[in-house]
Amino acid sequence: MTTTTPPIDQAKLEAAIGRFLGDAGAMMTAVGVLTGDKLGLYKALADGGPQTSTQLAERTQTHERYIREWLATQAAAGYVTYDPATERFELPAEHVPLLADERNELNMCGIFAMGQPLFADEPRIAEAFKSGRGVGWHEHDPRLYGVTDRIFRNGYAAHLVADWLPALNGIEAKLRTGATVADVGCGYGSSTILMAKAYPMSTFVGYDYHEPSIAAAREAARREGLADRVRFEIASANSMPAGQFDLICYFDCVHDMGDPVGALASGRESLKNNGAIMIVEPYAGDALEQNLTPIGRIFYAASTMLCTPSGLAQGPGLALGAQAGEARTGEIARRAGFSDFRRAAETPFNIVYEARP
Repeated sequence: MTTTTPPIDQAKLEAAIGRFLGDAGAMMTAVGVLTGDKLGLYKALADGGPQTSTQLAERTQTHERYIREWLATQAAAGYVTYDPATERFELPAEHVPLLADERNELNMCGIFAMGQPLFADEPRIAEAFKSGRGVGWHEHDPRLYGVTDRIFRNGYAAHLVADWLPALNGIEAKLRTGATVADVGCGYGSSTILMAKAYPMSTFVGYDYHEPSIAAAREAARREGLADRVRFEIASANSMPAGQFDLICYFDCVHDMGDPVGALASGRESLKNNGAIMIVEPYAGDALEQNLTPIGRIFYAASTMLCTPSGLAQGPGLALGAQAGEARTGEIARRAGFSDFRRAAETPFNIVYEARP
């Protein structure tokens, strides 16, 4: 049996070459973004205006020859502009929040940094492709955990207290007068600490099974002077005490769980009367074709290397993945015993759900 090769559309081929070259260039440029972020080069460009390589090197106490090549890379990528008449480079004002403002929710440096643990973990994930076994959150390159916190914490800082908690029915009033709150899958505790600082009458408990993350969270609470109202415990998502909490939060973690139904059912048992569950998940439509976007591309890539392996590593291995969507998330909540499930808020990067028994 012979097969014929479909004819090649030259225009489509050239477009594909351009697209793949752009992707390869972005991958190579990402290394330079890490360097610029680590050495404060973007901040120095933002603060100092147009500069030559010599001026930027002097400002940042770095070697001019390295800076000259780094700036050329950044100019070729379009991250900075170059004026050949003055030989000066400038970080456009529109790029400052993306590269130089580490507290801005639009800052992209953390996403670029995610390439380090993903590439480091690729051999392990490739083997899992063949075996079908999961790869637990704790099994990844140790750089993953700090990078993950960096990616999410600015978005939480921008929206959690200002938008998301007020969108839950009656919850903010409880927080202001004194509520008990659990933060499941708390990681480094950034979300827990944000809530604790905003609501000084309430008490907070962060749960995570990853011991190094809990150690980092405890240290963060100590630095903030919150140890009297915030504690962090090493625990799985389904081991919380019954009837203890007015609010239980799941920030970007339900889709990582092998048994999200069991975890949410445990959360339901841990609620007080009139308590609520808040589930924050990556923004996603219910159909694959709805998520074929630049943001969906990033979420699917992270899900392939991190979220799906995590779900497969825990029984029963449901592995929702990072683009589960509202319908699937609602189905999980209803199977866990919640009769009231709704979309409470959203951003371009997250959907916030409220669930009640």
